[in-house]
Amino acid sequence: MAIAHHITTFAGLPVVDYPAGAPVADPAAVAWRIDDPEYDGSGAFEQHFSALLAEEWAGEVTTLVIGNWGSSYDSPPPVDRIAGGAARLTSLRALFLGEITFEECEISWIQHTDITPIFEAYPGLVTFTVRGGQGLLFKALRHTSLRSLTFQAGGLGAEVVRAVGDCDLPELTHLELWLGTSEYGGSAIVDDLAPILAGSRLPKLTALGLKNAEIADEVAAAVAFAPVVARLEELDMSMGVLTDTGAAALLAGQPLTHLRRLDLHHHYLTEPVMRRLTAELAEAGVAVDLSELVEDDDGWRYVSVAE
Repeated sequence: MAIAHHITTFAGLPVVDYPAGAPVADPAAVAWRIDDPEYDGSGAFEQHFSALLAEEWAGEVTTLVIGNWGSSYDSPPPVDRIAGGAARLTSLRALFLGEITFEECEISWIQHTDITPIFEAYPGLVTFTVRGGQGLLFKALRHTSLRSLTFQAGGLGAEVVRAVGDCDLPELTHLELWLGTSEYGGSAIVDDLAPILAGSRLPKLTALGLKNAEIADEVAAAVAFAPVVARLEELDMSMGVLTDTGAAALLAGQPLTHLRRLDLHHHYLTEPVMRRLTAELAEAGVAVDLSELVEDDDGWRYVSVAE
């Protein structure tokens, strides 16, 4: 599966391109999307971003969606420029960095840099999503407002995963990591997830996504006995290479009947194991998503989003 369409909502708000074709009554009621529509480095992104900062209502903006910054396949996003806008974007609470479709740039080609300055510049940030893992850097930090943190990648570096685990995020309720495949930079191993699975720095976490993982079976075995699971409402291990081995490990571990939702869509499970999951969890009231059964291709298995 490739990411073929732009999102239409983010952080609960409708996405509106900036500059808008028609006046928007309440700048705080929409997610403003800024990008270079030609994605050719023409300078359109900087023009649009500067114009937004100059708006008399810039301080009312709560949500930004950053699309293609001009040449995302060969240059990283202007992190310092975005961070520098904090003096004008005083109400910003949600940011999506790199909301780019595969036609604009394949997810594994999206270039990144150290995104830590964004978190430092916006202490009031509540929701943050980033797409792409090439060159992505993130340093452990303490952030007392962040509630939702998502890394979408065809391959997520181990250093990023470890940094997330080393963060102090006392208000975080939703964490989502697309671990990806080693072919596209996914270097994390199960040991790198240990601090996240322990949950000691994530006291309010209720939704955990360890998705799109080539190592889904190993992740499932670790999750089965992870302390953080007992307080989760949602567990998402979808989009990866989950087989009967991983599902059996989940079922053999701690009880999962307290979950509200278990998402395993895009998987390699057999019918007997799917029936067992349904009998033990779905019949106990857990919403179990077992859609998108994928057949082995001569023994080759693949994650949902890679290149």
